[in-house]
Amino acid sequence: MMAIESAAVPLPSELIMPLAGWKLIADKHRGFEWILLAGFFGAVGNTVGSWVTYYIGMYGGRPAVERWGKYILVSKHDLDTADRFFGRWGNWAIFASRLLPVVRTFISVPAGISRMPIVQFTAYTFLGALIWSTGLTYGGYKLGQHYQDIRNWMRPFDYPIAGLIVLLVVWYVYRHVKRAWFDPEREKAGVPDRPQG
Repeated sequence: MMAIESAAVPLPSELIMPLAGWKLIADKHRGFEWILLAGFFGAVGNTVGSWVTYYIGMYGGRPAVERWGKYILVSKHDLDTADRFFGRWGNWAIFASRLLPVVRTFISVPAGISRMPIVQFTAYTFLGALIWSTGLTYGGYKLGQHYQDIRNWMRPFDYPIAGLIVLLVVWYVYRHVKRAWFDPEREKAGVPDRPQG
């Protein structure tokens, strides 16, 4: 189930892992080591599902963006910027995103498009997913039949994160439209704006 969730299918881990913590551990009177084991298997599932979306981004997303990106305001310059970002900050971006609702499900696609090294992607995905999965399992273990409260508590965080994503998309579109409007030849070529001053 965690692999399915990480493959961008809407199956929230905030329900999967707490349910495991309750029904497979607390309800069967198993010890704390089972929480760690469940977290480990949740992280393995997360990593496998993330490989799916990573390779979709690498083999499907990048060629599509290179060919049709101009129709969705993605230039060669944008791809180069994303490549530089993942080259410099990719490890921490992957790790941190695994600890955030919403973002954690989709970060694999841009990592694949930017062709982040698969070994680093796998290691940081697994580490972040291990913390996430173990924490959710422990929450379900403590809450028992009220395990769904975890999802209810975390739902308010979904809206600010989704709102931030929308604002970033609006800013991105505005920047590209403005650049194309004032300097269409540079936009077509994917050349960054001239430095001011």
